[in-house]
Amino acid sequence: MNVTDLAHPAEEVAPELLGAVLAHETPEGTVRITITETEAYSGAADPASHAYRGRTPRNAVMFGPAGHLYVYRSHGLHWCANIVTGTEGIASAVLVRAGRIVEGEDLARKRRGAKAESPRLARGPGNLCQALGITAEHNGTDLLTSAPVALSEGEPVPAALIRVGPRVGVSRAHDWQHRFYLAGDPTVSAYRLSPRAKPSAGA
Repeated sequence: MNVTDLAHPAEEVAPELLGAVLAHETPEGTVRITITETEAYSGAADPASHAYRGRTPRNAVMFGPAGHLYVYRSHGLHWCANIVTGTEGIASAVLVRAGRIVEGEDLARKRRGAKAESPRLARGPGNLCQALGITAEHNGTDLLTSAPVALSEGEPVPAALIRVGPRVGVSRAHDWQHRFYLAGDPTVSAYRLSPRAKPSAGA
């Protein structure tokens, strides 16, 4: 799958985004990451999705064209970046959970804090957005144009390196196997089960 061809269900796109490059150009400089971990979220059929109960002003971007950026605030603390996928009008998005910085590490460290170790600079969706400088102002950005935040092809990832597992930190449908990551990569976040998680039937 080509990164410009995102009009597919989130669970199909999520593993294909591993190895793709997400970059943000600012007056301070450019930070570029290789995506190493993703999570798929559908719409009405996915209890963990922001779109589970329908369209709202907050989640409207999820119902829009594939290739746009859906940014939301988690627990009132951290920004999280999602790549919209699928068919316009049907909510579907992939959370970018972690990445390896391949350009702009000094700027990313300035944003994250001098003590942050290199593998941790963009480990976890909140840290990733902080390292890239992504905030609410980038919600709705078209990642496939010449916008400051852009998605592009990276090095192909061998299928043997891709691992699949349950989603991190969600209380509903947490056991769905919709998390995809690169085996043995130090930038991948540790699995964490939500203390509010309950067993569920799922995909």
